[in-house]
Amino acid sequence: MATFSQSTMETCSDSIIDFCCSPCLEHKIGQWAELYCDTCQKFYCAECVTLHGQLFGKHVTYGRGDTSKWPASKEVQDFLLKCDLHEDKHLEMYCNDHSQLCCTNCAFLNHSMHFWARKTSASGLSPMLAN
Repeated sequence: MATFSQSTMETCSDSIIDFCCSPCLEHKIGQWAELYCDTCQKFYCAECVTLHGQLFGKHVTYGRGDTSKWPASKEVQDFLLKCDLHEDKHLEMYCNDHSQLCCTNCAFLNHSMHFWARKTSASGLSPMLAN
């Protein structure tokens, strides 16, 4: 089953809410992103964005004021797709009776007699009827 909780915001690596600088993360430095480059599809902190701007001045970028145009980070996507009860499982099923996403283990253990659908793509569900 899926829930969302905010973790501590002390360092970039501890956060699932905010965005981290892509080049800094590659060097194991936790730094908040100030800009997203749509062309590179990477996040940049204040220090890295200066170099990025010198090298790629024509790239389309969005600052903190345009975070609605930023994609969800990989960490957030992974967190949202993980089952709370079975952390090694992804949410792949949808129980129509409970209007709830669940992993295959939860579908078998808790929703076996319900009408459910298997996730076929990022947004699509294919209906299936449990026996």
